[in-house]
Amino acid sequence: MKDEEKYTRFALVREMMETPGILRQFKPANTDKVVAQIKEVGKLFLTGEGSSRLFPAKNIMAQAMRDGVDIEISTEGSLQAMEYDLSSFVVVAASNSGQTKEIIWLVKKIKDAGHDKIFGLTANKGTKLESLANQTFVLSCGKEDAVAATKSVAEQALFCQMLIAKIQGKLLDVAALGDAYENALTQTIDESVVKDVADAGRIYFAGRNDGVAEELTLKTNEITRKSSDFLEGTYLLHGVEEVMNAGDAVILIDPYRSELELIKKLISDGVGAKVIAIATEDTIFPTIRVKDIGALTTYAYLAAGWNILVEVGIALGIDLDKPQRARKIGNVFTEQ
Repeated sequence: MKDEEKYTRFALVREMMETPGILRQFKPANTDKVVAQIKEVGKLFLTGEGSSRLFPAKNIMAQAMRDGVDIEISTEGSLQAMEYDLSSFVVVAASNSGQTKEIIWLVKKIKDAGHDKIFGLTANKGTKLESLANQTFVLSCGKEDAVAATKSVAEQALFCQMLIAKIQGKLLDVAALGDAYENALTQTIDESVVKDVADAGRIYFAGRNDGVAEELTLKTNEITRKSSDFLEGTYLLHGVEEVMNAGDAVILIDPYRSELELIKKLISDGVGAKVIAIATEDTIFPTIRVKDIGALTTYAYLAAGWNILVEVGIALGIDLDKPQRARKIGNVFTEQ
């Protein structure tokens, strides 16, 4: 994405472009209590709805497993979480508005049951969530005008990752993260890639269950108004080709290199789908390359996906800020 008026006239793009600076300057305060409680009980439950949960929660779950962190980390949407016994978990509930109905219901339920390890994560001060949680952290990113959440997603994810990094005694290189994020957002996407995705009947994202591909699947609906699907792991090679159509687009996020030739045979050659990769190195498919920054590279994959989707939305002549049905706050809590 560039600074041209065709991009900057959209709040969505302006907010995306604020994200690298937010990441570079990330310095959360007053987290000692939540970190200490997570270490004490050894269990962390992350909840939220939509973009407030998918990448922030699943990203640190995957990274913690890779690092062998001795903390049990789980996630679920708030209504399903109401069916769980969370009494032994530290609960971090994320809601940008601080008034998402499902979140408030869950927090009220477990607080009424005597739960005293509830932490809120929001972008606004003085919210219902803040009044209920034992401690609430307010993001620095500020209010978003676009319906699709962007800068808040990245900051929420970094906040969650920072909690685990503190338990590990590690420091996150936020300067390198900001640079890699900006590079992924601003690099030029080949016109043929934009056309293939814009012409697709359906856009599939295939990748690990770390929130990146799943979050991009949601963003596809909000930004391009196209149908999309998330294919976890190697699901792409286990039957979905039966319902794919020639001309569909498949975007691989950091694909397993051992499976590329089979994907070409079954999906590219067999179905006739257009396959694109986002990776740290070239692949046999058209590839959007991002900088390898270790455990933070997932953020660059996300930014590269945003880049593609914005280019596609603009190519299709879509007003990126005004979906016809989607709302900024899906379900607003109101006092009965």
